[in-house]
Amino acid sequence: MADWLPPEEAQALALSLRVSLWATALSLPFGIFVAHALARWRFPGRGLLNGLVHLPLILPPVVTGYLLLLAFGRRGPVGALLDQWFGITLAFRWTGAVLAAAVMAFPLMVRAIRLAIEAVDPKLEQAASTLGAPRGLVFLTVTLPLILPGVIAGAILAFAKAMGEFGATITFVSNIPGQTQTLPSAIYAFLQVPGGDAPALRLVLISVAVAMLALLLSEWVGRAAARRVAGK
Repeated sequence: MADWLPPEEAQALALSLRVSLWATALSLPFGIFVAHALARWRFPGRGLLNGLVHLPLILPPVVTGYLLLLAFGRRGPVGALLDQWFGITLAFRWTGAVLAAAVMAFPLMVRAIRLAIEAVDPKLEQAASTLGAPRGLVFLTVTLPLILPGVIAGAILAFAKAMGEFGATITFVSNIPGQTQTLPSAIYAFLQVPGGDAPALRLVLISVAVAMLALLLSEWVGRAAARRVAGK
């Protein structure tokens, strides 16, 4: 992937990018739906849904990873069905790292999008509805364009969180070089062996650079959104 990185480190970086991109892309539609439901709908169990969404932020990541292993492992209720019906195995595979990263990043994504939705005046949506537009069309043509900066910011934060995810990932998919070893897992592995300080430091600097870039992009998107609202 990069001439300036040894193969093992380049593999870890490439896998982290792959996992983070897939985790963000696959969870984004669900994040928008859940954020909209929490911001606009009133229904039984809304508080429970809100609690479940934010639970990964409160639980130790290792606990989240263990719960994923119980549910999505080959002998787990969901994992067994996926294996038997579709031949999909998540535990100890890079696809499982995608699931773990998506679960851990989901609360940040939902929160950013929810705040963007709550900032939209409901009267704008009500006006479109009174003109006969279906609810789905109102969301696509009125709400979504207005919350797009929040959606982008949420996706960026989720991507950054997925890049740094360690506890749930190593518990659910282990730390297999070239298969499930992401950037944080590689740093941990290098720190366990003599002479691993230099490669660990390189990966740490890469992680810091990616995280800072993501935070700057998120901040820039937020300011752009604020200017857009102020200009109207």
